[in-house]
Amino acid sequence: MKLFSRPKIPTSTILEIDGQPVVVQVRTNARARNYRLSIPHSGGPVLTLPPHGRWADAEAFLRRQTNWLAARLPRAAAPVSFLPGAIIPLRGRDHLIAASGKTRGRVELLEEGDALTLMVPGDPAHQARRLTDWLKQEAEIDLKRQTMVHAANLGVTVRALRLRSQSTRWGSCSSAGNLNFNWRLILAPDYVLDYVAAHEVAHLVEMNHSAAFWATVSKTLPDMERGRTWLKANGRQLMAYGI
Repeated sequence: MKLFSRPKIPTSTILEIDGQPVVVQVRTNARARNYRLSIPHSGGPVLTLPPHGRWADAEAFLRRQTNWLAARLPRAAAPVSFLPGAIIPLRGRDHLIAASGKTRGRVELLEEGDALTLMVPGDPAHQARRLTDWLKQEAEIDLKRQTMVHAANLGVTVRALRLRSQSTRWGSCSSAGNLNFNWRLILAPDYVLDYVAAHEVAHLVEMNHSAAFWATVSKTLPDMERGRTWLKANGRQLMAYGI
């Protein structure tokens, strides 16, 4: 009979910061070696424990990170749902989401002077999904076009292109020639989507981030720093849309 048992690790805990309760999600990761606190692009802070971590040690670690978390929480992007009345970017330009009043049909772009509106059809309960599906279609069109441009420039072949909804990645490339992209790139300015397309196509030449890799990106997209810089500055907010 065991006299003592290890405290059960909760799925979440609350940390008080500046007098306000902050919910911290708690996870155990089989590959983690240490306790780690992070703020994903979407959602609140996450405390990660190694497989054999103890909750008492995890709590102590979390308390030591209070100042770190307090300094970074204001930077976390607030979620933006695709509901009528919300304003979202499309290719870098702000658009108002509005219900079209139609039961069927496609999302329509309405431009009146400087005002840009996305008219979304369907039942209110399904409008967010309809808009998301339409944005994914637009992203696929743009990404296919730009990856073909960069593949031709670098003399490589893209075997497949797929869209994903990763919360931390904008793209990935497999050795088989398959490219994955985050559909939220359609929200960014065109040159940002173009940069990520060039970045992933360049991995078909160099499967690393060496100097040779960056030279390959620059070869097909000389102005790559423009998109790269924008994404570093604004990527976290972009990830918050549609959640």
